[in-house]
Amino acid sequence: MKLTPEQERILEGKEGTTKQKAIRLLIDLGEAARAERLVPVVSAHVSGVSPLTGGDGLIQFLKDLTAEGKSETAVETTLNAAGCDRTKFEEMGITVKDYVEKQQTILDAYESLGINLTLSCTPYDNLNIEGNASWAESNAVCFANSYTKLKTNRESGLSAIATAICGFTPEYGLLFDENRIPNLKVTVNCELSEPVDYSILGDWIGKQIQPKWKIEYGPIPLIFGIKSLNSECRKALTAAAANYGCPMLFVDGFTEKPNSMDLNAELVFTTSDLEKRYSELAPKETVDLITIGCPQASYEEVHRTAELVNGKQMPKGRLWLFTSSDNFDKANEKGFIKMVEDAGGLVLRETCPEVVHYNHSKVKHILTNSMKAEHYLKSGLNSINTSVMKLADCIEHAINPKLISQKLKKSKDKKIVKHLISEKSVQKGDLIINGKGLKSQSEWVVEGEALVTDVPITFLGFVNRNTGVIEEEGHPINGKTMANKILIFPKGSGSTVAPYVLLGLFYNGNGPIAIINTDLDQQTIPACSLLGIPYAHSFNDNPCQTVNNGDKIRLKLNNGNVKLEALNRA
Repeated sequence: MKLTPEQERILEGKEGTTKQKAIRLLIDLGEAARAERLVPVVSAHVSGVSPLTGGDGLIQFLKDLTAEGKSETAVETTLNAAGCDRTKFEEMGITVKDYVEKQQTILDAYESLGINLTLSCTPYDNLNIEGNASWAESNAVCFANSYTKLKTNRESGLSAIATAICGFTPEYGLLFDENRIPNLKVTVNCELSEPVDYSILGDWIGKQIQPKWKIEYGPIPLIFGIKSLNSECRKALTAAAANYGCPMLFVDGFTEKPNSMDLNAELVFTTSDLEKRYSELAPKETVDLITIGCPQASYEEVHRTAELVNGKQMPKGRLWLFTSSDNFDKANEKGFIKMVEDAGGLVLRETCPEVVHYNHSKVKHILTNSMKAEHYLKSGLNSINTSVMKLADCIEHAINPKLISQKLKKSKDKKIVKHLISEKSVQKGDLIINGKGLKSQSEWVVEGEALVTDVPITFLGFVNRNTGVIEEEGHPINGKTMANKILIFPKGSGSTVAPYVLLGLFYNGNGPIAIINTDLDQQTIPACSLLGIPYAHSFNDNPCQTVNNGDKIRLKLNNGNVKLEALNRA
């Protein structure tokens, strides 16, 4: 990678160790992505703010990063939603010890880096800039690439911070028009009328993804058959699709037409598919809490919620409405916040449903209008039974705590488990293959037991952040631990906060001793780069297929090249 004199100066440490760490991380990512240079950006958005999602890994990382003292970001940088509304902490009933203190420690560290404490997962609201960007937060990445004039790769929280500090990002992937092309065709053969319809569609598309498909930068669908697409529906669609790594999408008639296509599959979404998902997602028992606004509610969604509850009454605090501070202020001027609060609802700023640590003794079943919320609330992140309905139905349940749909009252709740299909087979004989290491790593030798899968791993919510155990039903290595193993997998999926799960595991001694990816992984590379964890990629033969689970293997890095050996396999 060719660096400018300014970038060379940063790498040499002449502008401080914080910037030096940041640019070293970006160079590692860029070299792995075969980028030729680092380019300036006009905007950065950083994820990983809540003590729930970031955990101790985030706190320790920020402590190390800011040890030098105050620094200033080189580019306008916004910050994702936090883990609570600090002004309404008691009303939220969070029982975790020192939660507010941990949250404030995180925010103070970000502020010392010069990052704006916007605390919003919708940085695209009222956005009017164009150019290259470095955004984390999966829904924001998908929205920006799909509907705005920004171009961003699906950054992790770590790489977004590094870009914010340096002002540069590796030029690769979705920054090039030739990579911004659909790899899936989706035809919608049903009416979509409510934002949650679009949310279900986005999530359904993600659930169809097969590990064998060629989707280097994630699934990029081209969708036909959508007749209307307002701002709420756009947000709902992209947020749910991003659950499964979708970095952008095209909608015929509503987004720019792609220059070309490289399709892996053609999918058809029918009325039957929509109705089936509504049936599966509907509450089969009474609901403890209703959450609205994931991603944070737009002004229009706050308005609609206020109109639905106006003049009605619900148990105090049974409905939580999440929105950004900007949209809160706009809605408050119109009296919408008062309407919700007069009805008994709680309106929260700074935070989002998926990153809150709920009081599990009181909240065992949540109803929401967002598939993004459902995806993470029911995961190991919160492990809360979660149902999904349209906004008006959610409000009905908020008003009537004993309400259960009569049609579903006698039905049994069938657990839906998606089995992720592995194409691995047992390999025999000696194996020697060669790959590449990270630019910042010089020489190392690692020997140990391999943990291998050809299916992506979702770290946030589906990997136990204390033990390293995979906790995703249907995953080929569900129940196995990555602690002290050489972890071999294609790449990470899901939330851009994943690196902090890895960092936490490395800090507590339950992380892998080395990692190998077969696809470019913006989540794993920054974590390994930062802590010097042995990392390898770009092998001449696919290690996800050629290495067996349990193989005793040896990795050696020398002059940027990595040799993998698995000998004497019966």
